[in-house]
Amino acid sequence: MTTAQQELASFVENWEESAEGNKKAFERLYTYMQTLEKAALTFFPRPGVTYSLRGVLENDPDNTLFVMVDVIEDSPRWLSVCFYGAMIHDAEEKGAFVPGGLLGQDAVCFDLEEYNEKELTYVEQRIAEAYAARCKGV
Repeated sequence: MTTAQQELASFVENWEESAEGNKKAFERLYTYMQTLEKAALTFFPRPGVTYSLRGVLENDPDNTLFVMVDVIEDSPRWLSVCFYGAMIHDAEEKGAFVPGGLLGQDAVCFDLEEYNEKELTYVEQRIAEAYAARCKGV
């Protein structure tokens, strides 16, 4: 197990679930991202600020993200799931457009403040869309 994997496992293990169910939502997205065949997941903890789970493609020389799931350190914690704006189509306009919001590029971010089946399914569909777009680009 890599250091990042150990940090992620420790983070999840020590995260006390709140009534909003955001730990469960994070675990669901993480589990879904693990099913993507060419995905490589990295974890960047910034205690007190965010804990960032990032999806890239294995062996991608550009190391370009297809998704970033941030756990925002707040009371309670909540999730912000961001994509490069050009990689997804937010047909229901549920996300927020954030100029320069993802590593300096325009982004669309979905803020999840509680476990919601419908919202999580919509975000998983955007993850699949961004993943497919990234796979075509490599």
